Amino acid sequence: MQQLLGYLRKAIVDYNMIRNGDKIAVGVSGGKDSLVLLEGLFRLKRFIGIDYTLIAITLDLCFDGKPSDFSDIEEFCKNRNIPFVVKLSNIGEIIFDIRKEAHPCSLCARMRRGALHDMAIEN
Repeated sequence: MQQLLGYLRKAIVDYNMIRNGDKIAVGVSGGKDSLVLLEGLFRLKRFIGIDYTLIAITLDLCFDGKPSDFSDIEEFCKNRNIPFVVKLSNIGEIIFDIRKEAHPCSLCARMRRGALHDMAIEN
């Protein structure tokens, strides 16, 4: 984690990625990449000298018409005092039930990206 924090700090400083007062929305899927990014930004905040806030956002695709269980991510965020927002969507239904996509990945990715962008703006 120490090495990762060093790379993260260097990228943020070298490219002026975060400024004082920024609110950063991290799209959290529950996978290791998004959780490590959230943890890294959380830890980095203590010593980077930039005042920013974090929020974790998750888009639930509601596959099979049912909300997913994000309780582990909710607990992860709660333990770090990071607000966690889940938005239910009907992307799963649109892709598989309504459009019956034979190759759903491209459309799903575009729809998810748009929905996450909207969530980031809302929050």
